[in-house]
Amino acid sequence: MLKVQPEFDLRRDVEADIRRKEAAVCRVKDYSGAVDILILNTERDGGILYSWKGSSGATRVGKYDSSTKQNKLLYTFDKQVCVSSCSLNKEETLLAVSLAQNNGGEEHLKPSETRSHAPSFIDMLHHFSSLALVSQCLTLLIEIHPINNTKVLKAVDCRVKVQFLHPETNRRSVQESHLLLLTEDGYVDQYHVMLTRHEGYKVVVANPERLSKTAERVAEDFCWVQWDVHTQRLYYLTHADKFLLRCVQFYDNHNCETVLELPLALPAHAFSTVKFVNLGFDHHHVEKPERVKMEVFTNQLGSMCVCSSRPACHKAELIYSVVLVHKDCSKTFRVTLGQPTRDSTLLHPLFIPIGYYVVVYLRACFLHCINTRQQEMLCHSLFLSGDDADLGLSSKSGVFTVLHADDESSVALLDLPNGTIHGVQLSPAHLLQILRSDPRSGFVLFLYSIHLTRRPNNMVDAQRLATLHCLLLYSGNDPNVELEIIEWLCDNVKVFESFDPIQEFILASLYRISYQRSLSLDKLLPCSSVFDGKVASTHTVFSLCTWFTLSALQEVPACLTEIPGVLCTTLLHTESVFKGKARSVQGFWSELQWNTERTAYFDVEPNPRYRTSHVQAYWSKLMTEKPSSHMTHVLENTKKVLSMVDTWPLDRKLVPLFQEEDHHQKLLIGLTVEKLREHLNTHLPRQGKKKIDSLVINYVAKLLELIRHMLESVWLKHKLGPFVLCFTHRASPGEWAVFHFMLRILEATRGLCMPLPPGYHTLLAALALRCLPHHTFLQYVDHRFLQLTDTFVSRLMTDLDNSAANEKLKFSVLKRLPEANRFYHMWDHPIISASISRDYVKNLLGGRNKNKGFAFTGRDKACFRTDVLPLTYLAKVLSDIEEQALNPFEEQENVDATFVEETALKQTLILLGFEGK
Repeated sequence: MLKVQPEFDLRRDVEADIRRKEAAVCRVKDYSGAVDILILNTERDGGILYSWKGSSGATRVGKYDSSTKQNKLLYTFDKQVCVSSCSLNKEETLLAVSLAQNNGGEEHLKPSETRSHAPSFIDMLHHFSSLALVSQCLTLLIEIHPINNTKVLKAVDCRVKVQFLHPETNRRSVQESHLLLLTEDGYVDQYHVMLTRHEGYKVVVANPERLSKTAERVAEDFCWVQWDVHTQRLYYLTHADKFLLRCVQFYDNHNCETVLELPLALPAHAFSTVKFVNLGFDHHHVEKPERVKMEVFTNQLGSMCVCSSRPACHKAELIYSVVLVHKDCSKTFRVTLGQPTRDSTLLHPLFIPIGYYVVVYLRACFLHCINTRQQEMLCHSLFLSGDDADLGLSSKSGVFTVLHADDESSVALLDLPNGTIHGVQLSPAHLLQILRSDPRSGFVLFLYSIHLTRRPNNMVDAQRLATLHCLLLYSGNDPNVELEIIEWLCDNVKVFESFDPIQEFILASLYRISYQRSLSLDKLLPCSSVFDGKVASTHTVFSLCTWFTLSALQEVPACLTEIPGVLCTTLLHTESVFKGKARSVQGFWSELQWNTERTAYFDVEPNPRYRTSHVQAYWSKLMTEKPSSHMTHVLENTKKVLSMVDTWPLDRKLVPLFQEEDHHQKLLIGLTVEKLREHLNTHLPRQGKKKIDSLVINYVAKLLELIRHMLESVWLKHKLGPFVLCFTHRASPGEWAVFHFMLRILEATRGLCMPLPPGYHTLLAALALRCLPHHTFLQYVDHRFLQLTDTFVSRLMTDLDNSAANEKLKFSVLKRLPEANRFYHMWDHPIISASISRDYVKNLLGGRNKNKGFAFTGRDKACFRTDVLPLTYLAKVLSDIEEQALNPFEEQENVDATFVEETALKQTLILLGFEGK
């Protein structure tokens, strides 16, 4: 499910260059000695610091620039030393290293170059050697621009990690650097290093003798610590009466403060001692196999996840928890692993943050993709096991270190033993394969086959639902991925038992365009139809010529609320406490606090999520009302939406939509805008009315454009053209497929009470007339699957001839219209002409009876025939009335006494058999 790509390899990107440098030093053509390259650190700018064993026993420190793909030598120790930690300041003028002492007693260390004018340097070396004999770790600060003095910062019996702060500043000349020292004794110190320039280019430490006095204690008594280089945050855990997670934020002015305190429920002996790794950069403590592993991940929109794992005692189980601070809750999962493993290091999974998902990966066991924004139901989190969960990584999952990055769509994994860095992101191709998989193929498997034998279809439906949402939220912006999903929707004609895939596609796609604005929208906008719990739904199953409906109150299926073999427990209210500037400064911390407060508000609010079905009652009422100011306002909303649709670029205008007036759909479009805007303004006042109005207009416009895009995709797939609106030909197999797909879209949108693009019902009715027998077509009309629009009826009357079958169809359609008389004049048929004549005579004579003073004029007596006296008399009366009346029957401008007379004569001839229709 994850796509793993190599981004850095010590052997490929560094070793060849190192051997060239060593060959130049030794003055040989090829250097064949051992180099023993080790990764030490990764800095905020993407630079990778490493050390290697050089010629003549020297130890060198270098940097690989990920942007230029170039290597740079930073410093050389004349003796072989064990560099356990290393960091380079942003300006590359200072190098901090932590040296772990070896049993071999290689303590006589000296820089390869010193400042000639430093008289106390030899004394410092003697002092350095004496410290080395009694201390396990020495921390040095080295001037490297150019190489000058070396200052001993700390000599202790525990390992020390060093890390320069890298503020986001554009200043060219920086006169200070700030260094963090993290120790296994459980405290963190910050050194403020003032710099000065000598001889115009040398950068040296100002007043190095006062350097130790600048140290400031940042944290102490911690049992776990983590440094986030990209956000410049320090997380550490203390344990007195309870475990308390604190976060220290470092600002661009190098000030820092504790901004968050979060109590955590962990086992009492989760962390006994802090032990850093022997080599490489990892600010997480390396625990014994039975201890807890923990990591913290954040997102720019204001989300924070605290992930932890621990093996269960005396059971082949793994317990892992994800504290969703932004959702004010935590979820704990207990997974049964089957056969116990002898290698206990395998029991610690790898937590990988990708977008708004946290992937929990345990090699050769399972892969759990947890949705951190829609966590209410497990069906929105994807769980795989067995071969489907294999990422193809050579090392054990517990060996990798997650390298945080600004890019939320991907993350890097450091494989320290192999000296490689891999980029990891969700694989749309693999997710599409899961979406299309046949449940009988065995491609998608859970932990226990017994669960599959009980509810195989439901379980596979749950995975498809999670996969669909994962694809749309993560890769939905990719038009190729969206097209693949639409093809799957079109090809997959079977009905799912637990959800409507088209409804989920529409809601998830609409949610994707707005979820990046605020996390609070997670609780307000509909992202899935399964959130309604008990909903009144209508499921329609269509065959080629038959249909049936089932209406029922449905519970959320059990398969959408559980994962076989996994026990999930949810706890609300994480009791997070925000401090300092987090309560006032705009940015990540204010967003996180706002999201936490909004979540608490939504938890007590009865119905915070907008339900599209609530519009139905207002829509039905509005359609029966007379024009009013409210209706005018609703139609103004529709104009805004349709103007957005019209301004969007379209490469192909294949489907005849948005080309006619559809009063009902326009009312629904405007009403949807009105009700959604009211809902968001009520629950999300912080966004402001203008932003919410823009969000809502875009939301509804995207809905209409999404439906058009779905139709255009299937239109191209089946190579349909404009001839589908011709009623005189039968449908092709491609038209059958499009018709069926449009019926499913109609069913999905009707269940959600969502509007359709104007012209949709006309197109659907036209395809239905080409695909279905006439009696079936009329049944679809009677059961309101098809809507007889003015455009459709007009074309029906004019395009079809007057054959017996077509005549019967036209009469049947006219009978089903509430105002059929306005379509009569479009059909040239004797019966219609007779009906028009009767209506004309009725209206004209009815007006005569009201006018008592009417007189017979007797004009043009010679023009009337004398062989049909009643008809002659009626025509004369109508002519006299027409003479005195002004536009007596405006609706039928071409109807007069002559028309009535000719129609009556033709009708008589037809009845007598002397003339055909």
